[in-house]
Amino acid sequence: MSNSDPKTRPKPGPGQPAPESSPLPPSTWAKRTGFRPKFSGETNASDSGQISLPPKPKNNDAQPDLEAGRPRPSPPTSNGEPAPRPPTNPPAADKEQSVKKRKDSDGGGKSVNGQAAAPVAEHAPASAPVPRRPARNEEVVDVEDDGFVARHAHMKYELRVTPGLVPIGLYGFQHYLSILGSLILTPLVIVPAMGGTHEDTSNVVSTVLFISGVTTLLHTSFGSRLPLIQGPSFVFLAPALAIINSPRFQGLNGNNFRHIMKELQGAIIIASAFQAILGYSGLMSLISRLINPVVVAPTIAAVGLSFYSYGFPVVGKCLEIGVVQILLVVIFSLYLRKMLVFGHRIFLIYAVPLGLAITWAAAFLLTETGAYSYKGCDINVPASNIISEHCRKHISRMKYCQVNTSHSLKSAPWFRFPYPLQWGTPVFHWETALIMCAVSIIASVDSVGSYHASSLLVASRPPTPGVLSRGIGLEGLSSLLAGLWGTGTGSTTLTENVHTIAVTKMGSRRAVELGACVLIVLSLVGKVGGFIASIPEVMVAALLCFMWAMLAALGLSNLRYSEAGSSRNIIIVGLSLFFSFSVPAYFQQYGMPSNTKFSVPSYLVPYIVASHGPFRSKNGGVNYFMNTLLSLHMIIAFLVAVILDNTVPGSRQECGVYIWSEHEAARREPAVAKDYELPFRVGKLFGWVNWVGL
Repeated sequence: MSNSDPKTRPKPGPGQPAPESSPLPPSTWAKRTGFRPKFSGETNASDSGQISLPPKPKNNDAQPDLEAGRPRPSPPTSNGEPAPRPPTNPPAADKEQSVKKRKDSDGGGKSVNGQAAAPVAEHAPASAPVPRRPARNEEVVDVEDDGFVARHAHMKYELRVTPGLVPIGLYGFQHYLSILGSLILTPLVIVPAMGGTHEDTSNVVSTVLFISGVTTLLHTSFGSRLPLIQGPSFVFLAPALAIINSPRFQGLNGNNFRHIMKELQGAIIIASAFQAILGYSGLMSLISRLINPVVVAPTIAAVGLSFYSYGFPVVGKCLEIGVVQILLVVIFSLYLRKMLVFGHRIFLIYAVPLGLAITWAAAFLLTETGAYSYKGCDINVPASNIISEHCRKHISRMKYCQVNTSHSLKSAPWFRFPYPLQWGTPVFHWETALIMCAVSIIASVDSVGSYHASSLLVASRPPTPGVLSRGIGLEGLSSLLAGLWGTGTGSTTLTENVHTIAVTKMGSRRAVELGACVLIVLSLVGKVGGFIASIPEVMVAALLCFMWAMLAALGLSNLRYSEAGSSRNIIIVGLSLFFSFSVPAYFQQYGMPSNTKFSVPSYLVPYIVASHGPFRSKNGGVNYFMNTLLSLHMIIAFLVAVILDNTVPGSRQECGVYIWSEHEAARREPAVAKDYELPFRVGKLFGWVNWVGL
């Protein structure tokens, strides 16, 4: 059908240009003139070069939406699919112009959630043929934006591709090496904060590698089945530090590490059971309706930004090492990101491990040549016992700039098998467990964004709500394993993994699984954990400055699925981020005299609010829970964002609601079923449970 009268408007011939027709009623001057602002509420989400699904064909009899200035979708047929259109052959000139428009813009059609609307030519008649839907491997848009691309053709290996053992091994190792910082840096922060030794740090690192490998295999097999690596997320770091610095552990004498680790294990076990119930009961599919990109963006950004007090203050303890570490990573990831070495962007992919290796080697050489050795000064002597002013002046540089791997390597065995309850029987307290339960919701919010973004890169369609619930449920079981084995944090999808997939262009599930197996093998070699545990604290802080900045940026990048320039979204995100810092600052500073001296480093002071916060009821557990929970930046950001986003009116396009595949459509399409169906006929066990199946 056509919106024009066929009697009065002749059809164009094969070699004739299409006659002009009245365009759809424009809603603004920008649409009427063709002006496309980059920072406007009318900007299509695909302007930023984000992930987009192929354009869907539109029906020609669609009626214009006078409010939005675009055609309304025609009603679906009985089976939910649009009516088929006969194939047409547009002129070569029109086809060339159409391809050019796909590359330069989105054709004037809005996109929701990164799924671009079909482009419409400026002067095409109402009866002009709509471009066919491209095949899966056909390249539609060539967007060069460091990985966040619009088509599967840019991926070297997609989800179900198995090219061979050697390529899989190579790219799997590359994938894990590129996110090495996300895997190993969390235990390097929390174990020293618990008073653990180099040996304790080595054992926890080995345990983290083991659990990460096991849970990744479980997730790629029985979870969402996307190539997402499971590991110790930074989401759990802030509550872990709050529990570590709670008043009950301040007066411990002796093995503080084991006492605190058992407390963390108990809290993580209860929180993981809560998350598993949240997923497998189907509640997550209901909660996901409240979790939109405008909620995910400030929540995850607050996770990274909240550690500003830890980053550079620790780097400043040895500036010549820490600053060089930061500069190298920045130079590799930004200035040299497009440099190709053997056809690969080596500096962009391996920015973190390359920067760490170079700085570590330089610091080791300086240590061996005696640059940080001062006559008559011993680093093992406490600073309070040092009499010489000369030694007192240089003791800090000796402690934080020296690189000494001998102690960690000597104390680590060649073979060590991590086993459950290796630190003792977990201790359960309801207040710490409730804090971790609240944080597990934030981890689930983080995973929702990761599932959607990664699926647009490697899969044929986004997952269904059932697959989403199934993935969150398995993440709960993964955190249960992390609690039993004692990693100090829960296990969840690493947000940085999505960026790694986009940069490496490797989305093969088999490659991630092979890398997980290698990770398990490395975890059994105790010397590997000992070597990682010897990374100086200054280098850890320098790498975390980059990792947390990346985490904040990846969180904010979720806004590309919404109208980022909308005044509604700008205000919601701005209020969420501001109050996520201002409200915790109120709790952290409440009732604290300015001359108070603390027994913890200054960068850990924000996590000891339980004893002096504004909540002071007769129940000490309630005081601890409320003061600690409301001092966490990500909790405040999530509460403000989810309330405002779900109460302030806004269109579906403006809010940028995540779009998930429908159950019926997923079952009809073989590609979707093969992407997400469970292996070994396990899916039949969940066939009757609609909310955790396809």
